[in-house]
Amino acid sequence: MAYRIKYDDEADVLTVILEEKGILSHAEEVGDIIVHFDEKGKPLFMEILNASRIVPLMVEGLAKKEVTVA
Repeated sequence: MAYRIKYDDEADVLTVILEEKGILSHAEEVGDIIVHFDEKGKPLFMEILNASRIVPLMVEGLAKKEVTVA
């Protein structure tokens, strides 16, 4: 499965597009991560806010097989 990834350096937001088709219905936010869903509850894309801080911590944690982002 291929995902498209975009980064907006002005907003410091990393967007991961999971599904190219679908009608946006709603979004759920957990901390710095927002997941956008279609009308059937399937995730379409997610945004990582403050990406320049969050993503390096995620990569570091994955290398250790443990992720805690505060």
